[in-house]
Amino acid sequence: MMGLILEALEAMGHNVRWMSWNLFLGLLPLALSFWLFRKPRSRWLLWGTGFLLGATFLPSTRQVLGYLRHIVQDVGKTYVLGAIVITLALMAVDIWVLRQRGVRSLRWWVGFFWFIAFLPNAPYVLTDIIHLIRQIKEGNSVWIVTLALIPQYLAFMLVGFGAYVLSVMNLGYYLKQQGWGKFILATETIVHGLSAIGIYLGRFIRFNTWDILTNPDALVNTVMNDLIGKRPVLVMAATFVVIAVLYWVMKQVILGISQRFYSSQSESESIGESANSADSIDLRF
Repeated sequence: MMGLILEALEAMGHNVRWMSWNLFLGLLPLALSFWLFRKPRSRWLLWGTGFLLGATFLPSTRQVLGYLRHIVQDVGKTYVLGAIVITLALMAVDIWVLRQRGVRSLRWWVGFFWFIAFLPNAPYVLTDIIHLIRQIKEGNSVWIVTLALIPQYLAFMLVGFGAYVLSVMNLGYYLKQQGWGKFILATETIVHGLSAIGIYLGRFIRFNTWDILTNPDALVNTVMNDLIGKRPVLVMAATFVVIAVLYWVMKQVILGISQRFYSSQSESESIGESANSADSIDLRF
């Protein structure tokens, strides 16, 4: 029995680093959506997201630092210093010029850009099922696959895609608050389409979000020239359908759970208020 447990832990351990990194990238747009669109009512959701961000980032800290050093070496120190100067200048503009009431700040638009850029990383976790298929082909026992790997992959994909659903729902809430509720469905459709494109670029052409900064020429050329073929269009269309269907299903589940939770919470508060009123009446009499 102990040997089976150790074998299961070893098989799951092979996935920890890449799963944590992919999950970190998928959670980033959710964190951005809390800042841009809607602060969650539940502190558990807010702090839980922060905890997961930290927990998923830690295993890849050395890799990220090495990647950042590689970027600095590639683009040159002059470029980095220039980017810092431009960033500080834009922050100054944001502080001193764009403080008029009702105007979205420059920081908001920068955050929105990165929200859209990172968002495909959340549904991207669904495509990581190919790693499970590979591990099954490697000869892992049925017990290891059934009791260890499949639950690990299900939890990984559930959290990643759940982050996508909550992120888009927060965007829809923001649109509704701005009086643009009639555009929610169209916006969701556009977001699903952009995510399908991003997933294809990441899974099949091996681009990542950072290429927007480090390799923009190749990224633009690929988007303009290589995404109009029959195979890419078919793959992206299938991906769009899968994302849209799963999004609708999980959205209904989340809305149902949320409604049930807050209605029970309201009932508890009402009962508490009634009890307090009864106590005060007793005290008066």
